[in-house]
Amino acid sequence: MHSPQHCFHRFDVAIEGYDLPEQFTFPFYYTPHPLCVLAAKQILQYLETQTDFEHDFGLENQGSGRGKMFGVLLVQNPQGEIGFLSAFSGKIADQNLLPGFVPPVFDMLTKDGFFLGDAEEINKAYASYKTCAENPEIADLKAQIAAERAAYQKEEQAHRETMIHGRATRKKQRKEAQHTLAPDSLNALFDELSKQSVAEKNQLKHLKRVWDERLAVKAQRLTVLEAHLAELREHHKMLSNALQHKLHKQYRFLNQRGEVLDLVDIFAATANPTPPAGAGECAAPKLLNFAYKHHFTPLAFAEFWWGASPKSEIRQHKNFYPSCNNKCQPILGHMLQGLNVEPNPLEKNWAEDKELEILFQDEAMVVINKPSGLLSVPGKTIKDSAYTRLQALFPDVEGPFVIHRLDMATSGLLVFALTRRANKSLQKQFITRGVQKRYVALLEGELTQTEGEVALPMRGDPDDRPRQLVCDEHGKPALTHWQLIEVKDGRSKVFMYPKTGRTHQLRVHSAHNLGLNMPMVGDGLYGKKADRLHLHAERLELDHPYTKERMVFQVDSEF
Repeated sequence: MHSPQHCFHRFDVAIEGYDLPEQFTFPFYYTPHPLCVLAAKQILQYLETQTDFEHDFGLENQGSGRGKMFGVLLVQNPQGEIGFLSAFSGKIADQNLLPGFVPPVFDMLTKDGFFLGDAEEINKAYASYKTCAENPEIADLKAQIAAERAAYQKEEQAHRETMIHGRATRKKQRKEAQHTLAPDSLNALFDELSKQSVAEKNQLKHLKRVWDERLAVKAQRLTVLEAHLAELREHHKMLSNALQHKLHKQYRFLNQRGEVLDLVDIFAATANPTPPAGAGECAAPKLLNFAYKHHFTPLAFAEFWWGASPKSEIRQHKNFYPSCNNKCQPILGHMLQGLNVEPNPLEKNWAEDKELEILFQDEAMVVINKPSGLLSVPGKTIKDSAYTRLQALFPDVEGPFVIHRLDMATSGLLVFALTRRANKSLQKQFITRGVQKRYVALLEGELTQTEGEVALPMRGDPDDRPRQLVCDEHGKPALTHWQLIEVKDGRSKVFMYPKTGRTHQLRVHSAHNLGLNMPMVGDGLYGKKADRLHLHAERLELDHPYTKERMVFQVDSEF
């Protein structure tokens, strides 16, 4: 079922008229090769009609299931035929092995393997820990200790107030006695008052000792129980880590040169040497490893999503997506060695030949129209940016100071301060939301309402930066108001007014299924790649940092 001949798919249509790719796909930013699109259509047709397995992809009842990422790898087999391999990420229907799809790099579910036995031992260890953690004696002891400490503090406070009152009374007695008593009587009174003071202090010490003794018995018992709980937790953690390391050593990946590295080797040189959960289970590593192992020549690759979008990520049914960065980039960095891979488009300066248009300039600030493809500030590999160009244009000013930014793919209005005084004023306006911004965007789809708001909290995706997630638990509030301009040729042109300034806010609020559910045209991160991202910062209103005059800048979009 998973032999090379069963996993190698021939095209259902003639492909003689298609040119083969000259270079292998750069998997983290690409336009699918036409033959990969054909291969994907063939898999899509199979998914629509198959009866080999049952899995809830969430297509019939939104929220009931979850979609999956599928991949196709265009290959040439050892006999010289052109065809493709297919794979899915993770598991489907709780299975690793399904007819026609390549197997995982390591099948942890095999009955005679170590994983199921070790996992059972881990589950038993966790059950022991959970039983101990739910021991009512622990909660009771904590409650009793807290209550007795509160009672002690109350009693101690009452005694201290008594001491304060006694001290004041004795002070008054001493003062009055100095004028009325003979020396012998005065000394006797002073001795008696000193004994009273000492007695009150001793009572406080006794009170503390009594309570400490009462609490010590319960605290000691709680310490014993919590130490046992910590031992069980550490034992479970040790077993889990040992199994993870054992698993990671089983995931061994080939490259075109025949070199083999496991997950531990691959991630050892990264900033996070512990492989993330699910590493090696994505479609791309599965496909390439199977191809190398069975002497297929990889030609091109593409991944697409099938099913309902997850709650946090943006995944449109049947859309193509790049490989993930956190899990796949280190693995594919090894696996692509020896292949002639397309250059990384993100390392190309797309705006090298585009001019920076200055719309306004005085001693305080400069307002520009940034072209699409130009960075706002220097990147890791590309130094050319709006900021560096302004540095060259204004070498003798205190700035320029970066006030706000636009994504590289976004065009439109940017303001920079030229002096520290202007920088302080403009920064304050942006922080207090005294600046009004209006964007124009073109969306893939037809809106039926004329305006509305999207309020979806956002945070960075730790597994796939620079992507952003919608996250109710850890996300920061993000609010966008929108107005429909027109609907034409199946697309909607809108004004967008961000009320907050989260990274990729407008793009995520457009594409997410809980937002407008329509990616922006040309959005290579959250939709489909095109000649450019159709998002433009069209209008900007702010107060001049010196004169406080309200200023309005507007530059129309090119779409």
